[in-house]
Amino acid sequence: MVGEAEGRAGDNGESPVKSISRAMRLLRILAGKTHDGVMLIEIAKDAGLGNTTTHRLLAALVESGFVFQDPVTRRYRLGVAAALLAHQAGAQAVAQTAQVFVERLASSTEDTAFVSVPEGRYSVCIARAVGQFPIRTLSLEVGGRRPLGVGAGSLALLSAMTDARIERVLAWHADSYAEFPAFNDKVIRRMVERTRSDGYALNEGHVVKGMSAIGVAVLDREGMPVAALSVSAISERLSGTRLRTTAKMLAREALSMSASLQAPAA
Repeated sequence: MVGEAEGRAGDNGESPVKSISRAMRLLRILAGKTHDGVMLIEIAKDAGLGNTTTHRLLAALVESGFVFQDPVTRRYRLGVAAALLAHQAGAQAVAQTAQVFVERLASSTEDTAFVSVPEGRYSVCIARAVGQFPIRTLSLEVGGRRPLGVGAGSLALLSAMTDARIERVLAWHADSYAEFPAFNDKVIRRMVERTRSDGYALNEGHVVKGMSAIGVAVLDREGMPVAALSVSAISERLSGTRLRTTAKMLAREALSMSASLQAPAA
């Protein structure tokens, strides 16, 4: 039975529930420390546990990838698995928050609206809403991934990054851009400059002929991009006055979404 399994002691005489609770306590302690790591004695003191118990729990967390121990300094810090878990949780929080904004954009513009987030050197679509305009532009599915810089939302994300980060992304994708004939490092650098000057990213049929898209980055407290809102339509609908109106609408929604993500409830 579940109750019996929960109460049954492990090889060390400690119930699984108690071990998990203590392991979570150690992870919270490490999350509040610097990237330089923490010594075993300090972790044990903060957790209110003995050195032996703390060492055993840390060893299990190291084996699972949630904690890393520097082989030289012997200090502990959060591992890759913890970072990946935090990233997924963050992406889910963004997706949940973004749904309201992407649906509002689709309703207001009558076109297709998207939300993309940065993931390494790529952008990933995490939400989409389709407007009422008869000709639909469904060039990107939820879960679809593109190299940073390819597409309006992806370009908005890249343009909001530091110059050093942009150069690393371009170097990474030296071969990837071959899949998109209209793109290369020189073209994307020019598009980044234009995006920063205009305040929005514009893709004029470079991914799908006859289809354009406009995107704006959603920034965190430090001014770094956590997501991008974009609207896609046939090219005739994203020009002149309508282009400028859509750009202002995206900018407003991006600011509102940024505020929502930074609110305590988020």
